Amino acid sequence: MIRLSSSLILLFIASHVMAQQWVDSRQQEIIIRSVNVIPMDEERVIANQTVLIKDGKITAIGSKVKSGKNALVIDGKGKYLMPGLAEMHAHVPPIDDLQPMKEVLFLFAANGITTIRGMLGHSRHLELRGMIQRGEINGPRFYTTGPSFNGISVKTAEAGAEMVRKQKEAGYDFLKLHPGLNLETFPAIASTANELGIPFAGHVSFAVGVWRAIDAGYSSIDHLDGFVEAMVPGIDTLTEQQAGLFGMFVGHRADQSGIPKLMKALQEKSIWVVPTQSLAERWFSPTYDAEGFRNHPHSKYMNPKVVDQWIQSKKTLQANPNYNTKNIESFIKLRRKLILECQKNDVGLLLGCDAPQVFNVPGFSTHHELAYLVDCGLTPYQAIKTGTVNVARYLKLPDSGVIRTGAVADLILLTNNPLTDIKHTQSIEGVVLNGKWLSKKEIDTGLKKLEK
Repeated sequence: MIRLSSSLILLFIASHVMAQQWVDSRQQEIIIRSVNVIPMDEERVIANQTVLIKDGKITAIGSKVKSGKNALVIDGKGKYLMPGLAEMHAHVPPIDDLQPMKEVLFLFAANGITTIRGMLGHSRHLELRGMIQRGEINGPRFYTTGPSFNGISVKTAEAGAEMVRKQKEAGYDFLKLHPGLNLETFPAIASTANELGIPFAGHVSFAVGVWRAIDAGYSSIDHLDGFVEAMVPGIDTLTEQQAGLFGMFVGHRADQSGIPKLMKALQEKSIWVVPTQSLAERWFSPTYDAEGFRNHPHSKYMNPKVVDQWIQSKKTLQANPNYNTKNIESFIKLRRKLILECQKNDVGLLLGCDAPQVFNVPGFSTHHELAYLVDCGLTPYQAIKTGTVNVARYLKLPDSGVIRTGAVADLILLTNNPLTDIKHTQSIEGVVLNGKWLSKKEIDTGLKKLEK
C-alpha cells in the first residue's frame, strides 16, 4: 500500500538515537537447554531438547548436547522454541537517514521477525541490506524492492522497461508494482522483468486485472488485489473509485462460483499470495474501534500525529457515499473465504500485514495477521507456516524456516505453545537473529526507548 508519505513515516520515528544492546554472540556458542522444540517440519513438539548454535547455524539438537565452557547458556525449561517469522509486506522508511531505518528494524526484530521484504524501495535500502549481511547492523534479513512502478512514475511502455533495467542493474531483489499501470505500461514492465529474471510483486492495477496479472507471472500478489473484482459481474462498466480499494464497495456482488477458477489459475501459475488481512479487519471493518486505538498498548510506538492520521483515514473511508456497513462486512467475509480457499487449494500463502500502515505497528501487527489467518479457518500450524516454511520455499532457502541441524539460527523463544493458541507467538522471551541473542530485557529496554 502507498498511503503514508516519507514525511509521515518520519513522524513516527523517535528523534533520539536508540542504543541497541545486542549480545554480540555471533562468534560465541549459544546453548538453549531443556526447551520444547517446534521444528515446523510437521505439526509436532519435541520435548526437552538442547539446541546448540554457533556461527549463525544450529549445530546440534538433542537431549545430551555439550557446549564449550564459554558458551552463552539460556534456560529453556518449560519454554518453546520456534523458527523466526518473516514479514513479507514490510515498509522501511524510504529516506536518506539510516537511523530511522534501524529503529524500524528493531521493532521487527523485537517481535521475532527475522526476515522482512521491504515493499517501497529507496536507494539507501541497498546499502542497508549490505550492512545487515556484513553484520555491521543488527536486524532482520532484508529483501529489497526498488522505487514503485505506478501510474505516476511510469507514463510509457519505454519508460517502464527502462525502469526495470535500472532496478535490475542496481541490485534490488524485487520490483514493487503499485496502482495506475495500464495495458501499455504493464506488459512492458512484466515482459522486461521476466526477460531479465527479476521478480515483480504487489498490487494489481485496476486496468490490468487479476487474469492478466496471473498470466504475466507475478511473483506474489499482495492484498488479494484484483481477486474480488474478478468475480464481480459488470466490473468493466465501473470506475476504480466506484469499485473501491480491493473491490470493497462491490464485493457483496461477487459471484463466488468463480472462486475455483481463480484458485486453479493461481496454483497452476505458482502465484504466491500475501493477504494483508489486517488491513481489512482494522481499517475497512465497521466494527474495529478506530478511536480506541489511541489507548492500544502498541500505539505508543507511533507518533500521535500518525495515529491521528490513521483514525482520520478510517473516518474518511466511512464517510464515502459508497461505504455501506452491511456490504463491507460481506466483503471482509469474502476475503476470509478466499484466504481459506488458498490454503485448501495449495495456493502459497505468505505472511504479511503492510506495516507501518493504518492501525498496523511494525512487528506487533505481524502477530495480529497470524491471528486473523486463524480466524479465516487456518490452524495455528498452517498460519505459522505462512511466515516460516512457506517463506523459505518462496525465497528458495532450504536451510531456513525450520529447526534442524544445519539450519540458520533465526529463532524465537516463547513462554507458551503457539500450536495450541496462535496468540502465544507474542509470548516472546528472546530472539536469536542470525546467531545473535536478543534477550527479553534487551527487547523491553529497546522498546521503551521507542515510546512516543
